[in-house]
Amino acid sequence: MSEAPRTRTVKNEDRLALQTPILMDIWQLNIFCKVVELKSFSKAGETVHLSQPTVSSHIRDLEEHFGCRLIDRLSKEVLPTKAGELLYTYGLRMIALRDETEAALAAFHGNIKGHLVIGGSTIPGVYVLPRAVGKFIKNYSEVTISLAIGDTEKIINDILSHTLELGIVGARTGDKKIVQEKLVEDEMRLIIPSGHKWEGEKRITLKKLFCEPFIIRERGSGTLKSLRHSLSRAGHRIDDLNVTAEMGSTAAVIQGIKNNIGISILSAVAISEEIQTGKLKALTIEHLDLKRNFYLTRHRYRTQSPLCQAFTDFLKREA
Repeated sequence: MSEAPRTRTVKNEDRLALQTPILMDIWQLNIFCKVVELKSFSKAGETVHLSQPTVSSHIRDLEEHFGCRLIDRLSKEVLPTKAGELLYTYGLRMIALRDETEAALAAFHGNIKGHLVIGGSTIPGVYVLPRAVGKFIKNYSEVTISLAIGDTEKIINDILSHTLELGIVGARTGDKKIVQEKLVEDEMRLIIPSGHKWEGEKRITLKKLFCEPFIIRERGSGTLKSLRHSLSRAGHRIDDLNVTAEMGSTAAVIQGIKNNIGISILSAVAISEEIQTGKLKALTIEHLDLKRNFYLTRHRYRTQSPLCQAFTDFLKREA
């Protein structure tokens, strides 16, 4: 009589472990996004309060789950691979949806709490939103807000990709998937340095403006779009300006003016401190309307979370 085959008893938890693949979770995605943003395992670990080996282990789990390399480990920094860039985009959207879900359930219980990710183009992002965020979180102590700053084009693209739930930008967009509401009015002024030949003037003509070295903002900037529209309404073009430099931020333009690279047209909000100290002077330009608006901007087809709605209402009251 033949011997019966030997059997091995497998505990239920062992059987589950054998059958269950490594799963992706939101926490791992959050760690991965921090690594991509900070370009460092150790800095990401400090942010999420984990050791570098633990961060590396989570990234390896994700790479095993997706079956491909997500991070290239270079000598001084780490960079996402093409697959990593794709995962980063979706990861931000999933993290935002998690935050939106938590805020919605908190609102269901009558609480305003959770995490909100918003964006602002250079002027509202630097000079308007920080003050509003500070006041809002004083009223709602269980709320945290992340503020991303970029040019108008980038903020709108991030709203379209669901990276941001709300933005404030300085120009309108023609994208039908975006809804914009006027929030507050701004006025741009011609800015010259102390000691400039026009220092004794209060206003100058367009003819004089077109002869003077001029600094413009980069393509995608709301300031540049508003200037283009203002000139167009007056029957002129950007090309009529004597452009000597293009700079990627308002701060860079201010430094360029101070260092006599050229003059420029900027938001009065952005240069108020320099005007008060006398380092810069603001002039008006005859027959050129430089008024513009900052716009509350959101995705037309994305339902606002209760937290985002509360912050939107707060901004409108403050404005």
